[in-house]
Amino acid sequence: MAAGLNLTGEQPDRHIYHMNENEHEIALSTKDLQVYYGDHLALQDADLSFERFKITSLIGASGSGKSTFLRSLNRMNDDVATVKGNIMYRGLDINSQDIDVYEMRKHIGMVFQRPNPFAKSITDNITFALKQHGMRDKEKLAEVVETSLKQAALWDEVKDDLKNSALSLSGGQQQRLVIARAIAMKPDILLLDEPASALDPISSAKIEDTLMELKKQYTIIIVTHNMQQASRISDYTAFFHTGKVLEYDLTRKIFTRPKVQMTIDYVNGNFG
Repeated sequence: MAAGLNLTGEQPDRHIYHMNENEHEIALSTKDLQVYYGDHLALQDADLSFERFKITSLIGASGSGKSTFLRSLNRMNDDVATVKGNIMYRGLDINSQDIDVYEMRKHIGMVFQRPNPFAKSITDNITFALKQHGMRDKEKLAEVVETSLKQAALWDEVKDDLKNSALSLSGGQQQRLVIARAIAMKPDILLLDEPASALDPISSAKIEDTLMELKKQYTIIIVTHNMQQASRISDYTAFFHTGKVLEYDLTRKIFTRPKVQMTIDYVNGNFG
């Protein structure tokens, strides 16, 4: 394949744990995924498929491999680890060396644990990447700013302060701004690595409400340590332990009828 991400529309690999593969449209899947930090095998046996327009939570104790897995899904581990196996998106293996990583990240966006707004205005935070990719029409840029901030449930709070520095916002507002910045690129998939862990309960609730709305248009994969959060917002849950996926199923089954004893122990707070 050439340098750009060729969106062929082909269906990706359909391997999945407990879901009927004929009834679900799969947005992204992994097969035989392994991640090494040097000689250390940090992740293995991570064969997962993610249903489109659903929220999937990745849970597990610190060091279980969930963030390592998440970061692999849009090649954030490239400079720090060796990632083997297949990550299938629209019929393409985006773990291939032929993939244009920057192009791919337009389609698979990421939000990190701590808010990381640019030291620029609220507007410039949203439009920076768009301008980098050649968008210059001021009306279109203004439309994207408004739409993205509305989708991130932030517009009503900042619409009169768009020229102010993003750093003047509260932590919860900054995190929603970062989400707006990510969705301004109109990705198909949104990856979030503990986006509410540094926030107070009210801000966390706003993030959760925002994600529940966003799943109408985006496929969302989120790492969380918060069991209540996972049970509230996610459709599917994958439980990671010591670098392996031990169980993956509908969230209601993971939290009420898990099949693996280790999963039972974790969701009941007996370890981790």
